[in-house]
Amino acid sequence: MRTRMLALTSAACGAALLGAAALPASATGSGAGAGAGPGPEPEAAGAGAAGVDATEATAAELLAEVRGCARISKGAYRTDSGSPRATVPVCDTTDAVFWKADMDIDCDGRRSRACNRKTDPYFLPETAFQNSRGEALDSAVLPHVVVPGPGKVWDHRKSGLTGGSVVAVVYRDRVRYGVIGDTGPTGIIGEASYAMAKALGIDPDPSTGGAESGVTYIAFKNSRVSPIESRERARSRGTRLAREFVGR
Repeated sequence: MRTRMLALTSAACGAALLGAAALPASATGSGAGAGAGPGPEPEAAGAGAAGVDATEATAAELLAEVRGCARISKGAYRTDSGSPRATVPVCDTTDAVFWKADMDIDCDGRRSRACNRKTDPYFLPETAFQNSRGEALDSAVLPHVVVPGPGKVWDHRKSGLTGGSVVAVVYRDRVRYGVIGDTGPTGIIGEASYAMAKALGIDPDPSTGGAESGVTYIAFKNSRVSPIESRERARSRGTRLAREFVGR
């Protein structure tokens, strides 16, 4: 994964430390399962063929609410380990925080055909947050977002965010909902799971995929869903929170 090329060694060595800092689990990244993993959950009533509720807040509506930035981070983040400058702030609103960045592909966690050491040379078998069975999350199945580990720039926990907090991700004209599922390097931002990228129409390949820019992440404060692996609960609550966010 492009995001962690220079940070991987320290991330691996500090897995236990990250696990202690993040509530339920262990290291950076989220991945996919060794077996078939849980099957897709049924879409809610009223969802169209693409799995999008017709009454859902649109990408344009959400983007209109995040045009300005009341910066909450103490400085900015780089989008990749090799980025020469830190250019991405985390911005605050009453009900959410947001950032606009690229998307690198997180394939860590449970091994699967899509996510393993052969498909991702930086693959790690842990995620910072675990599912209801105490297992690493499945990045190939669960749409989730990676937030920077708590550091001097920003501590997501102080913004009412943790594993399972609901996130709306906007790319072009698409909006998809997921959860915070993992933590990454403390100086880098802009990463989401294989499943999230695929849902947004972004190439999910952990080695060559992702989006260079144009991705907006809106994380809703105090919005944790349980169990963390329930895609339907994240989508249902995300849809409602997004409507409220745009004033519907």
